[in-house]
Amino acid sequence: MEKRTIVFIHGLWIHSSAWQPWIDFFGEHGYSSINPGWPGDSATVAESRANSSLIANRGVKEVADSYAKIIGSLSKPPIVIGHSFGGLLAQILLARGVAAAGVALDPAPMKGVWQLPLSALKASFPVLSNPGNLKKAVSLSFGQFKYGFANAVPNHEAQELYDEWTIPAPGRPLFQAATATFAGTETAVNTKNKTRGPLLITGGEKDHIAPPVLGRASVKKYDPSLVTEFKLFPDRGHSLVIDSGWKEVAQYSLEWLNKNGF
Repeated sequence: MEKRTIVFIHGLWIHSSAWQPWIDFFGEHGYSSINPGWPGDSATVAESRANSSLIANRGVKEVADSYAKIIGSLSKPPIVIGHSFGGLLAQILLARGVAAAGVALDPAPMKGVWQLPLSALKASFPVLSNPGNLKKAVSLSFGQFKYGFANAVPNHEAQELYDEWTIPAPGRPLFQAATATFAGTETAVNTKNKTRGPLLITGGEKDHIAPPVLGRASVKKYDPSLVTEFKLFPDRGHSLVIDSGWKEVAQYSLEWLNKNGF
């Protein structure tokens, strides 16, 4: 049986090319994959850093619609695998019915997940502390990246990840997530869609940006009659998809997809 295409979706501050090891890994297991960037992203990390104004002021709905358009060009609904805000986008697309299955790796919280761990607030502070960042593209300093993404890996590895993969990110999605409890629907997921495919949500035990409590709370929002599972990765931080332990996460994702008929 021909395997479905995988669409990889990156989150804030990480370029889409960081998915290449995953594309190679799943390719070895018979999957074809694509890793489109967000609207405004350039083809490379260097170009994205040099053209940050193109990235600015992109909201969650615009990004989701962009991926939905790309998915619409495929012959059949794909598997979506997303990290961080990409994990939220994967859930939005799965709930829209344009994807067949989804893996949300340490996803940003959807509307209705009200928990706000202190570490998540601290990790978001570089953006949310300045309302002027709403329409801007914001870059992380190494210290901010180390705390938010790479707190569970050694400093030398954190520096390598920062240098190789980080790009500016639009501030708007963070503001949309932060205010979703009170207003706005862009981070809402149609959790009542009973025709959607299976969904895996993960959490890294040491994740500062998206602590496991957020992933567990998201699972509880879904209809219990549907396949919605949570997997905790011990001792892992938010960089779990790009750091030296990425293959553990990819292998688990592969086995979970196979278990569910994909």
